[in-house]
Amino acid sequence: MPNKLEISPLTGSFGVIVHNLNLSDISRDKEFPQLRALFEERSALLIPGQNLSPGDHLRLAEMFGPIEDRKKDERKPGETVEVAMVSNVTDDGGVTGEMDLHTLHLKANQQWHIDSTFLPTPALCNILTAKVVSSEGGQTELASTRAAWAVMPEELKGRIRGRILGHNYRRSRERVSKKLAEQALFNKWPPQRWPAVWSNPVNGRESLYIASHVYEVEGLGQQEGDALIDELINYCTQPQFVYSHTWTVGDVLIWDQRAVLHRGTPWPYDQPRILQSVCCSLTDGDGLAAARAEIAA
Repeated sequence: MPNKLEISPLTGSFGVIVHNLNLSDISRDKEFPQLRALFEERSALLIPGQNLSPGDHLRLAEMFGPIEDRKKDERKPGETVEVAMVSNVTDDGGVTGEMDLHTLHLKANQQWHIDSTFLPTPALCNILTAKVVSSEGGQTELASTRAAWAVMPEELKGRIRGRILGHNYRRSRERVSKKLAEQALFNKWPPQRWPAVWSNPVNGRESLYIASHVYEVEGLGQQEGDALIDELINYCTQPQFVYSHTWTVGDVLIWDQRAVLHRGTPWPYDQPRILQSVCCSLTDGDGLAAARAEIAA
């Protein structure tokens, strides 16, 4: 019988800190089921003091689900998925300029969003760890759309419940730079449609599924739809629903993309910052089949 994980609250409304756990050693049969249960119940996990190798990072991700691979169509035979770098560091060890397109891409991630809503199969979670941190800034902020939805006024809920939203990677990049939005990466996938409200299949709790990638609220005009999404994001990102994480090297942050918005914050762009990320894709058992059925209805 595995020992019970040692935890403490991350915030009053969501999330937990998991103490004295070595993620490089966890087992799918022992510690992981407890970790997954906490993930379903609390939506975000902080596990400090880790030293994940790329192999350990990918092994942990595989326990959550299929590893997302946005470069699958570009890989040569035999090449495997890699841990993604969220970094301003160049191949020669320098840093990208503040107005460089890559830096603008990082700045676009400072909008509230959910990863991969623009993909045919969106993400279940992101497993993010810090390798190099800046002297200031560079926080990752999480906002619980489940906690916000639970107390949201019925009038506001009624304006979005039952609606389908259009998501497009290009849309969030256009908000930062038209030139950035023209890059091939942000036009690689056709727009996707997802329900605005998702229900967790484990506990039945509902959450909003919105993001800066949303370009359309079906049934509303462009201006009205944009205003509604802005209003909802503003509601969900009030201080009582938000956790702001200041990184220490070795921290691992895992969150439920079905129920949590996130964003980065600025840092001095002349300083290097390296986070490593692996996203896992949703499966039918995670609610993907139910979401697709709602779209088809």
